[in-house]
Amino acid sequence: MSWPALYTQLVGANRHSTSLGKIWLSVLFIFRVMVLVVAAESVWGDEQSDFTCNTLQPGCENVCYDQFFPVSHIRLWCLQLLFVSTPTLLVAMYVAYRNHRDKKRLLQGSGRAGFLGNKGQAEAETLKRRRLPIAGALWWTYACSLVFRLLFEGGFMYALYVVYDGFHMPRLVQCDQWPCPNLVDCFISRPTEKTIFTVFMATASSICMVLNMAELAYIVAKAVTR
Repeated sequence: MSWPALYTQLVGANRHSTSLGKIWLSVLFIFRVMVLVVAAESVWGDEQSDFTCNTLQPGCENVCYDQFFPVSHIRLWCLQLLFVSTPTLLVAMYVAYRNHRDKKRLLQGSGRAGFLGNKGQAEAETLKRRRLPIAGALWWTYACSLVFRLLFEGGFMYALYVVYDGFHMPRLVQCDQWPCPNLVDCFISRPTEKTIFTVFMATASSICMVLNMAELAYIVAKAVTR
């Protein structure tokens, strides 16, 4: 997965956002993506190989692991970050559409006037670097992106809580799935460290949700008082 490419796209769209949106992007990449790439992946890298059960029955460890870890934390967090980042790309698509439309009008006007030259090219380049005000169709696009961000964040946090029965990683789990001969004890590798990372990622996700709610309230209040 190319996180730098995603970051480049989000920074381009974030140029048209509020200050809260810029803080959200910093929290997303510094406290979530960087932690996921640098530290969390190494912590969960041994999750299946070091998941041991006190039985030699073939296949028992695999079915017990699948019962307690139906989805890897790392893959779930990667999906969450992708889904949370996608709404911002809608803003980028709308901004690109506006720039293309305005550039086309500018070039058509310059062609009719007969002076398509350095000045016209300079104005066309200026369109790419301009910062659009959050108003009109861009306001609706931006507001919808914030709502979808909140829905995705809340949905994935709820899924993580339900699938793993909370954010705490137990040291020992018991399993009686077939083909296990009886109720067996299984032990999870580095449960305390995994609990710390899980709580940290959930906290970072909560901070992002608070920032999204604050930004949504800000643009709604600004639109009402305009």
